[in-house]
Amino acid sequence: MIALAAAAPQRIDAHLVDYLLVAFYFLIVLGIGLIARRSVSSSLDFLLSGRSLPAWVTGLAFVSANLGATELLGQAANGAQFGEQAFHYYWIGAIPAMVFLALVMMPFYYGSKVRSVPEFLGRRFDAKTQRLQGLLFAIASVLLAGVNLYAMAIVVNALLGWPTWLAIVVAGVIVLAYTFLGGLSAAIYNEVLQFFVIVVTMVPITLVGLHRVGGWDGLVSKLTANGDTNMLQAFPGSDLTGIGSSIGSTFGVVLGLGFVTSFGYWTTNFTEVQRAFSARNAAAAQRTPLIAAVPKVLIALVIIVPGMIAAVLIPGIENLKRGLPSDVTYNDAVPLLLRELLPSGFLGVALAGLLAAFMAGMAANVSSFNTVFTYDLWQDWLRPGRDDAHYLKVGRLVTVIGTALAIGTAFIAAGFSNIMDYIQTLFSFFNVPLFAVFAFGLFWKKLTGSGGFWGLLSGTVSAVFVFVLNQVGVISLSGQGSSFLGGGVATVVAVLIGWMVSRAGTPRPEADLRGLVWSLTPAEVRAVPREAGWYRSPAVLSVIVLVLAVAGYVLFAVV
Repeated sequence: MIALAAAAPQRIDAHLVDYLLVAFYFLIVLGIGLIARRSVSSSLDFLLSGRSLPAWVTGLAFVSANLGATELLGQAANGAQFGEQAFHYYWIGAIPAMVFLALVMMPFYYGSKVRSVPEFLGRRFDAKTQRLQGLLFAIASVLLAGVNLYAMAIVVNALLGWPTWLAIVVAGVIVLAYTFLGGLSAAIYNEVLQFFVIVVTMVPITLVGLHRVGGWDGLVSKLTANGDTNMLQAFPGSDLTGIGSSIGSTFGVVLGLGFVTSFGYWTTNFTEVQRAFSARNAAAAQRTPLIAAVPKVLIALVIIVPGMIAAVLIPGIENLKRGLPSDVTYNDAVPLLLRELLPSGFLGVALAGLLAAFMAGMAANVSSFNTVFTYDLWQDWLRPGRDDAHYLKVGRLVTVIGTALAIGTAFIAAGFSNIMDYIQTLFSFFNVPLFAVFAFGLFWKKLTGSGGFWGLLSGTVSAVFVFVLNQVGVISLSGQGSSFLGGGVATVVAVLIGWMVSRAGTPRPEADLRGLVWSLTPAEVRAVPREAGWYRSPAVLSVIVLVLAVAGYVLFAVV
């Protein structure tokens, strides 16, 4: 782990103007935190922005919260390692789930006025299920925040030459400062700013990189000459899944990633859903994931393509693909492209964009961690009945604790040459079993509290068990196939155990499940009031993003 952490890219040749631009950006970020602090007078303000934000703000924050290490380092690393197969994470592995969240699940989430996903589980099942999910989510949030901190450390190390541990600590303190000051509002408004900074960073890298390799045709020619033709074919995606059979790999992509893993992440991950919870009304909350889905479809182009460019432009990445010794990892693709492609001045903007992405991801994890801990574990379980000022103080204290824990878990991410492998593993542990239980309880009214609890616990344990089997060699799946298999096993086990336990128990009275179970909630209750304008129609927005996702596959199949 230490050796990997030390194998950061060589120093980026930054100049004074680049450092000044990065410093100026940090001042803006902290300024937003100070401004947002003025509107924080209650725990709801600090943890959920008082449910007052417009849809365009929550939509951009929704996608920006995901634009952390997962996107810029993890997905660019996937682009360098797997090529067009990495598009699956966007067009199959995100868009359908985001549409499902908006059309099916958000009316239940927002209509119930719960403050977190674990709280919804508490109402649907019982307190022990809520507390179990609260603990699991708290662990997952800290681990994922550590991923973003490690990604920031790679860039800071490349920029300043600082040791990895020092870069991790400094990056964590900066995110802590503005999240502690302004709570979720500061995190969300910074995420909106960071979205635009990220786009301004990645579009030029993509265009300059394509120009350097001779355009798309030149990139295709170089990949073909290197024997990397699999990188130019999205399906069957055998390199990505580690499944040799074309049919099996396609099923792994469509079902393992496109259904099990992606629905588990996008529909129940409170780090994302929290942004919709902060919307000013139910209609805005429902549009939040659909607004986010539009840039999500398109941003794949400026994340995956640069990774593919790095595979032919950066000698160290080329050596990795050929199995030769290399002093870099796939995670280094974007920092190395910065050094290779961008001149002084613009380099500062690009560095700020990278740091913005990592701060957005970490702030999203920390802000959701403090909400779940404060409401689901502290207020509802450990210290109920205190005044709101007490919970506001706890929320701020937990923000500090969560950041400190994330600093520690950042070093776990250093043990993976492609941090997307690590992230997908965490999703199979924590998100997939939750979605299985959540969806089962949403559509089957007889699922009991004990069924939900044991289904969630057994699903999580089974995913971990599959990971261990793959690590010790009992099964052998390269790429991210292990996480897809683990997610599939977790889904089956969670549903089966939940069903078996519920058959031996007594379901809650139907009157208690109104608004929590689909069949027991009248259509007029599920319906979300519509706002004027076709561009505000969830149906229209859903069709647009689904068509764009299909068009992406068609485009790369013919070029």
